[in-house]
Amino acid sequence: MNQKKMNTPNVTGSWQEQKAKLKKKFALLTDNDLLFEKGRKDEMFVKIQIILGKTEEEMRKIMAAL
Repeated sequence: MNQKKMNTPNVTGSWQEQKAKLKKKFALLTDNDLLFEKGRKDEMFVKIQIILGKTEEEMRKIMAAL
């Protein structure tokens, strides 16, 4: 399976804080969806993008607004 590599949004501040904000805004996201593994950030954001049905640009805007 060949997935396009996403230009991963910058995550500023504590990931725990960002994760809590995402879960509050999008109740369908689980802790497992937001599991941050070193070196796999791109995969996590693509997974979130697919779950939410958002474009890459929409994901960048969502992350920037947190």
